[in-house]
Amino acid sequence: MVPTDQNDQTDQTGPARGGTAPRDTATVRLGSLSLPARLTVALAIGGLAVFAAWHAFAAFLFVAPSNTITKDHGPAIRGYIYPEFEQNWKLFAPNPLQRNVAVEVRAELTDPGDGSIETTDWMDLTAIDVAHIRHQPLPSHTAQNELRRAWDFYVSSHDEDGAPRGLRGELSEQYVTRIALLRLSENLGYDLDTVERIQLRSATTRIPAPAWSEENIDTTTGYQELEWRTVRAEDLPGGGNTQ
Repeated sequence: MVPTDQNDQTDQTGPARGGTAPRDTATVRLGSLSLPARLTVALAIGGLAVFAAWHAFAAFLFVAPSNTITKDHGPAIRGYIYPEFEQNWKLFAPNPLQRNVAVEVRAELTDPGDGSIETTDWMDLTAIDVAHIRHQPLPSHTAQNELRRAWDFYVSSHDEDGAPRGLRGELSEQYVTRIALLRLSENLGYDLDTVERIQLRSATTRIPAPAWSEENIDTTTGYQELEWRTVRAEDLPGGGNTQ
């Protein structure tokens, strides 16, 4: 006997002979999980909620005016925010930065053979950092911030004549000098035992106007040179304590 079309359709769509209909995995609910699995999910959700609440609260206290909580727990709040979650208003500033500032260095080297002095060309330290940042999905904070902030620290702690404003100015000179010496040694391959003096300068270039703007901007690079600084033992890596 030839089966009818109706029987064929029933065989194809109905449950398998001697068995039950396949279980619909879309109907699996949280309640079907074991007790340890449910506890794990609950703890994970609770932990994320607590972290989100703490992060929002800490960020609020960081940008809020000084208050009792920030006075008592300021170091803890700053320790959490810096450096990954730093908050500032630069994104909303009416006059954002429109200049590229590069820090450059040159050095006086002593020839170990005859004792003669050679002055190197200017070397772009900022370009080294840029090379370490470009095409890096997770660039280091050192490449992004160390030299840039050291130079900002130097500029903000000196007056228009280049004189240091108290102890902060003197510390900023030592700080930027040590960073420059580290770059000369680690990135540019110079023997610091031959470095007698170094000189730093900034190279400032204004960012050109976009193509749609009629503004005429002078993009000529301007330089601000610092005085030559004699390299002392405490300026070297390790503070001169290395053997």
